[in-house]
Amino acid sequence: MIESIKDIREKFKNCGIENINDIIHSYRNDKRIGVQNLINVYKNKLLKYEKNLMKLKNMKLYENEAFENGKKFIAGIDEVGRGSLAGPLVTACVILPQDFNILEIDDSKKISKNKRNELSIKIREKALFINVNMETNNVIDEINILEATKKSMIKNITNIEKKPDFLILDFIKIDTDIPYVSVTKADSKSISVASASIIAKVYRDTYMCEMDKLYPQYNFAENKGYPTNYHIQALKKYGPSPIHRKTFIKNIL
Repeated sequence: MIESIKDIREKFKNCGIENINDIIHSYRNDKRIGVQNLINVYKNKLLKYEKNLMKLKNMKLYENEAFENGKKFIAGIDEVGRGSLAGPLVTACVILPQDFNILEIDDSKKISKNKRNELSIKIREKALFINVNMETNNVIDEINILEATKKSMIKNITNIEKKPDFLILDFIKIDTDIPYVSVTKADSKSISVASASIIAKVYRDTYMCEMDKLYPQYNFAENKGYPTNYHIQALKKYGPSPIHRKTFIKNIL
């Protein structure tokens, strides 16, 4: 009896991605268009999976080197909100286990909103320790955005439950006794920094959606405080809100 395409589809669907190659091989001689289409779909899924595996391996190079050098608690730290006209700067510090292998982790800016939310939950479930810190627009106006970023990151290190013994930072230097490496575009090169980027982004976006309820005229739920045309026009029409950064908007008003 010839196996139905429906049954074959279920086999593909229920087969773990690591075993897909075997099932593709077993049906390679089935010339039915429906089966060949299934094979092509799952070949593409397998290619994507293998690509993500390679990316994950590359994004763990800094962490693995630190582990090999005897470090146990390696923290990635990243920020979001530096270019925003309104709202806080948020930094996150994330310490991951050595066997952390969640695929699709990347710089939060490269990931869709739904995927960020999904990955944020997974990271929080798997991470050893996480600390999130927020510096207000008033602090940013007082000491400037760079110093606010450094201040926030130091608070991350101070307040996280387990003190890191090595840090990976995204192209910034801070005053700390903990050894660290500062890497250009670290949120695309380090699994820990990318995870921190996702945690910080989801946290700040959630906060800005709450601010949208208080100040709906600026549409913070959509622009998150960044200088979209709508936001700029609203600023000119209504003036600044209490969460706007005065030093950032002085050339707009």
